[in-house]
Amino acid sequence: MRIVNTPGPPTGLRRMLWRLPVRLYRMGLGPLLGRRIMLLTHLGRVSGRPRQAVIEVIEHGEHGYVAASGFGPRADWYRNVMKTPNVTVQIGGRIHQVTAIPLSTDEGATVMARYAPRHPAAARRLCKIMGFAVDGGAEDYREVGRRIPFVRFTPRAGRTTVT
Repeated sequence: MRIVNTPGPPTGLRRMLWRLPVRLYRMGLGPLLGRRIMLLTHLGRVSGRPRQAVIEVIEHGEHGYVAASGFGPRADWYRNVMKTPNVTVQIGGRIHQVTAIPLSTDEGATVMARYAPRHPAAARRLCKIMGFAVDGGAEDYREVGRRIPFVRFTPRAGRTTVT
């Protein structure tokens, strides 16, 4: 694994394109995006106002949903949920009240190593977006997983609604 560059969050037209799925969710079309894309509603760390971002679900199970901050710890959504971890996620037509919990670097390495063989094309694309050149081996993906922040969104008891 090599670090090719360290991209910042998108700006301008790229930002508009990245935010297009948010509009789809707002129009009630979120279920069309499948179970690997979630709408995260959180509070701005400075403004205190509700903010939204669409992020990929890397892994899900009985302990919640895991996502990676592809633009690292500088991503607004990541900084916001680290300040105020009680957030809402919508996956398809289900809305969950969750708590955002950062994963350790070792947990991130394990998650990325599990994700890459299940979704090889997406894993390569994700690494390229994040500025990493990988050879496709498990150890390369583990190293990427150690270098990016992962968050587990753990459901709060009895807090799911259907839209």
